[in-house]
Amino acid sequence: MVDDIVTSKKPEGLTVINKINAHNANVFVGKLGDMLYKAVDKPLGMAINWGRLWSLWPVHIETACCSVEFGAASGPRYDVERFGIIEAFGSLRACDLVVVQGTITRKMAPRLRLVYDQMPEPKYVIAMGACAITGGLYFDSYNVLPGIDGILPVDVYVPGCPPRPETLIQGCMLLQEKIKRMKPR
Repeated sequence: MVDDIVTSKKPEGLTVINKINAHNANVFVGKLGDMLYKAVDKPLGMAINWGRLWSLWPVHIETACCSVEFGAASGPRYDVERFGIIEAFGSLRACDLVVVQGTITRKMAPRLRLVYDQMPEPKYVIAMGACAITGGLYFDSYNVLPGIDGILPVDVYVPGCPPRPETLIQGCMLLQEKIKRMKPR
């Protein structure tokens, strides 16, 4: 089989295989697979991430005054829909973004985790306001969590008490940048 390989020398010193047979076909198929993977993976990954970052469907966990600011951001003056954040959706199994707004107590923590676990992958979390980030004014209470990062992996923190709609929009834009840089799964 080795005798079936016909090679020729190029002037640059490169060896070229002129005949593909059973011996060198595996090498060719392996290289072809690598070339296809590299040619399709990056553009397809960019298209998938583009679709993800311009169609975020949020679940709202609203327990305090931050929900009013989120309502203002959804209104006509700020209009978060132009940034790809769709209004609240009915099913958790169709949402990919959790926006936690306000104080989370120890009794609510397992339910918040249940909501997070019911969402499909990939899923993202925004902690909005001082209460969701650090416990806020009630940080020394026995039943208030000192931030949700102990129960959920937070992607973006939006500080403030309550944060203004512009700050929420900036946090959403930071999340979109993070999604853009992610490798698609």
